[in-house]
Amino acid sequence: MKELFKIYFEEEIPKYIQIAGHIKKLIDNRYIKDGEKLPTIRELCDFLNVNKVTIVNAYKKLKADGYAYQKVGSGTYAKRREIISSLNREYSKIFKELSSDDLKYIIDFTGETNSDVYFPIEDFKHVINKVLDRDGANALINKEALGYENLRKTINKAFWNEKLDLNNILIVSGAQQGIDIASKAIVNINDNVVVEKPTYGGAISVFKWRRANIFELELEDDGIDLLKLEEVLKKNNISCFYTMSYFHNPTGVSYSLEKKIKLLELANKYDFYIIEDDYLSELIYDNNIKHKPLKSLDKHDRVIYIKSFSKIFLPGIRLGYMITPSSFNEIIQSSKINTDISTSSLMQRALELYISEGLWKKNIDYQQRMYKEKYLLMKELIDKELSDKVSYIDPKGGLYFYLEIKNKNIKSTDLFYRLKKKNLFITPGTILFKDSSDGDYFFRISFSQASKKKIVEGINLIKEELKWVMLL
Repeated sequence: MKELFKIYFEEEIPKYIQIAGHIKKLIDNRYIKDGEKLPTIRELCDFLNVNKVTIVNAYKKLKADGYAYQKVGSGTYAKRREIISSLNREYSKIFKELSSDDLKYIIDFTGETNSDVYFPIEDFKHVINKVLDRDGANALINKEALGYENLRKTINKAFWNEKLDLNNILIVSGAQQGIDIASKAIVNINDNVVVEKPTYGGAISVFKWRRANIFELELEDDGIDLLKLEEVLKKNNISCFYTMSYFHNPTGVSYSLEKKIKLLELANKYDFYIIEDDYLSELIYDNNIKHKPLKSLDKHDRVIYIKSFSKIFLPGIRLGYMITPSSFNEIIQSSKINTDISTSSLMQRALELYISEGLWKKNIDYQQRMYKEKYLLMKELIDKELSDKVSYIDPKGGLYFYLEIKNKNIKSTDLFYRLKKKNLFITPGTILFKDSSDGDYFFRISFSQASKKKIVEGINLIKEELKWVMLL
């Protein structure tokens, strides 16, 4: 037994509380790693000279407090709780405090959403006015639990060739709410969830709130290693796998068709569900990439599909939809009602008209052309100015590049602070991983909020900072 488990007990405090508290400190201070197996009950009983009930209660408390989880037939494992770093807080705070005037003087390479420059304000004003003239007060009154029926019909027709059951389409207030609703339906305390490494922080937060055990799998250039996934599946009961199958955030990776098919086979074989977050698939810049989401290949009703209109359209409208497995319809719909009762009726009706009149496709085509120009420019500059300093996987779509620093003399956090002084903001890899140290040498840069001029300026600033490091 390692000496780090040694405890000098105090008389007035129950021993099981002292044991649980001591192990918590070991986990928080990383003396015990996340996912490391804790001593057996018998081992700890013998080492601390306490009875079995004391250790059982200590482990129960650790699990209740989110510091441990149990694998049936295997034992108890440590689970490190997320601690928000000062960098995370600063990163979140920066853009909340920036005014529109401030934005003129900075280069924002952090954006994950559409630029307001590309928002078709006149077209959208037209459809809102048309809806109000047509529907009057009814436009402001929500009466449909699943969402505005005509919008669900239009989604089915425009995006799914009317192949879906309308009862399986649920309108939600953005993708984040969709992830939350899905997790409430299929993830309970100490359930096992698999995610990509790294992945979208909002999804990680949801699963942590559900107090799930999170397994991370590294991404390859066409998705996760499915052999490693199957190793996890053989040893653990997995509730769900969360994935962004196109232009993954933050890496930009898209899944190959072969991996999608195999992933669905594994989901059916090992009885788990897939939460597919499809939020940027409209922005494809390579003609060889075809949009074929997992849901379109799903023969066994294993996929919960989530589509956001906010990322690609405008965050302020907070609209999206879910396609749910029939077996989960009732619980997912109940979860939606318990979350916010309803999504804006006016915005639902306006979006329906916007899509049905062909304005959505017109705007998406326009955005695709505009963003492709910026993607090609940023890619050209990275290849020309940074090729000896960073490596990356070409995303061929989406809104950003995910770069690995070749010179390990500088970490992404240091680069973030150095560039911040020059009014350039990037996303350091340390805030993109469950374990921040995994992102030490990665950073993400986005072209969504930056003009072409600022893209050139920003890449040159990154070049200068990394060039300086190489001279050390």
